[in-house]
Amino acid sequence: MPVWTWRLLMRSVSAREQARFNTDPVTTVAYVHDIDYVGDSLRAHRLDVMTPLDLPPDRPGSAEDEPLLPVYVYFHGGGWTSGDKAALTKYCANQALGGMVVVNVNYRHAPRFSMDHLLEDANAALAWVAGNIREYGGDPERLVLGGDSAGGQIAALLTAAGRRSELAAHYSLRPAVPAGHVKGLVQHCSVVDFSVFFEAGFVLSLNFVRMLLPAAARAGTGLAEAGGSQKPYSRRATAHLRTAAALLSPIEWLDVTHPPVFVTTSERDYFYRANVNFIARLEELGVPVDSLIYAWDSSNTEHTWQQDYRYPESQEVYRRLHAFVREVAGPAAD
Repeated sequence: MPVWTWRLLMRSVSAREQARFNTDPVTTVAYVHDIDYVGDSLRAHRLDVMTPLDLPPDRPGSAEDEPLLPVYVYFHGGGWTSGDKAALTKYCANQALGGMVVVNVNYRHAPRFSMDHLLEDANAALAWVAGNIREYGGDPERLVLGGDSAGGQIAALLTAAGRRSELAAHYSLRPAVPAGHVKGLVQHCSVVDFSVFFEAGFVLSLNFVRMLLPAAARAGTGLAEAGGSQKPYSRRATAHLRTAAALLSPIEWLDVTHPPVFVTTSERDYFYRANVNFIARLEELGVPVDSLIYAWDSSNTEHTWQQDYRYPESQEVYRRLHAFVREVAGPAAD
């Protein structure tokens, strides 16, 4: 699928998704919408904060001492070119019900902006969390990052950049929070292994890789998409993209210091193979990983099904996610 076709498809379903995923709003969560985390008034630089009003009975501490809650920072999907936090409002509210403060983040989109800019935005959101989340009852030292599809890749690459100085240097990124404050990573149908883009017949074209590169690096691949038509890449251009893709691919930056990960995917997901590869690499390194993988016969598990709270498979994701966050975040500090 070419980039322009994907963008057209996402625009056509955006309004329907926002309405469908957010029916029957959660009323036991406090919402603060559209906080400008950069200060430039752009829609792309807004985030929402959701805090549970009715805390779970197994929450550590008592009502008197009110310990800070773990913080779940979420990045929406949309193929890097589209999407909005509004479609994830109910998903995020459902996670807040598990006893955490949830931050739902917007960011700039490709192809106008490259991965450098998207990571810059994600890092700026973490800087805002570090400086402000205590006011909302969240603990800035107990963070879990998460996302679906392209948003999952952003969360995973940002997590890796916090531990791999060479990756951070490549993106001119100064991590906003100490690596040890990121206690876990959640991945829903995420783009965690870019090698799948180079497999014959993969659903998304190599132009998705190319568009994430800075302008100078894009020029090195030649023009591969013009006038709505898809042209094949030369061997040289494909080799250039393979090299560049390694700096976009979270699986390439895993190491033994990586925090625990919760991965959800299905055989119906575009990125099933990428997620299975990611899980295998985590296990090889000895990084704790909890995975929830549905077989093809689970018809509710198309790409990013987790957003639709009505599915029993989504509700199982939420239960497992709540348990994961409680385990990796641990109790609040005294």
